[in-house]
Amino acid sequence: MGQLDMWSRGVDTRFVRAVVDRQAYAQLSTAQVAEPEAFAYWREMICATFVRLAAEPVVGGGFSGSIEHVAVGDVELSTVVAAGQHVRRTRALIAEGADEFLLASIQLGGRGRVEQDGRVALLSEGDMAFYDSTRAYTLHFDDPFRQLVVQVPKRELLPRDTRRLTARSLGAGTPGAVVATFFRSLAETARTGPGSGSILVPHAVGLLAAAAAYSGQLAPDRPAVEAMARQRIMDFLHHNLADPGLDADTVARACSVSRRTLYRIVGEDGVAARLRRLRIDRACSLLLADRRRPVAAVAAACGFESESGFFRAFRTATGQTPADYRHPR
Repeated sequence: MGQLDMWSRGVDTRFVRAVVDRQAYAQLSTAQVAEPEAFAYWREMICATFVRLAAEPVVGGGFSGSIEHVAVGDVELSTVVAAGQHVRRTRALIAEGADEFLLASIQLGGRGRVEQDGRVALLSEGDMAFYDSTRAYTLHFDDPFRQLVVQVPKRELLPRDTRRLTARSLGAGTPGAVVATFFRSLAETARTGPGSGSILVPHAVGLLAAAAAYSGQLAPDRPAVEAMARQRIMDFLHHNLADPGLDADTVARACSVSRRTLYRIVGEDGVAARLRRLRIDRACSLLLADRRRPVAAVAAACGFESESGFFRAFRTATGQTPADYRHPR
């Protein structure tokens, strides 16, 4: 029996499965066990968090790894930090369960390879690739790495036939970059509490479907197209809110959408109202992050043309002055 088939000889996965509650936040680490048991425990961790997998370390001894897992509705997000390894989903392991998931690996650090359906996707930081739990696949990490793994039941996504979209690298200049940014933000939000980000689940599924359609060179359905357009618009607003001259025409041109589409996505109040809310949210963060930073500097960093205009907008939105928000009495 090869080392890749040794998952069944490792530690019983029932303990870790009890920790990885699919409705809650969980942190797992090989630091919880003695070094000789670290990789056996790691196999237990990845089988419990994802699907049944075989694995082997790149080098013997000194292995370490951690998984931070959170479920947001049907979307599962797992941040994986680990030493080099090769992971395999075999036909025998597939036959033992009824798991049907589409997974996407978003590379946060280091490099990796995804092999499935006769293709190999090379992943560097910022890239993502899909793979399907119902068919054999292999993940290679020759060195230490960091990944965010997004896992969604296949029933939630179209198309159901994923053979054209797996093991294709989506990086800069593709919808994968937009989707990767969104899911990194969603994972950060979800860490604050099990219910955090739940309202974004339909949007998350739509974005994943749009990226999957692009990867498979398929025509995405309307919800997926709108999810992608919405994320492009919101990313543009977040990245450019410090520009006091930002307006609806600029946003529509930059995001390649019509004004009608733009207003349908941002809401009836329009771009100006959405920008104001985003600017106030950014101002709240800046006021607390550096309590010595001048209010005028905060106003400028958030796209307000004057300190007095910032003061009025902040008080209308929060019921407090910037000074009172920063130093509550």
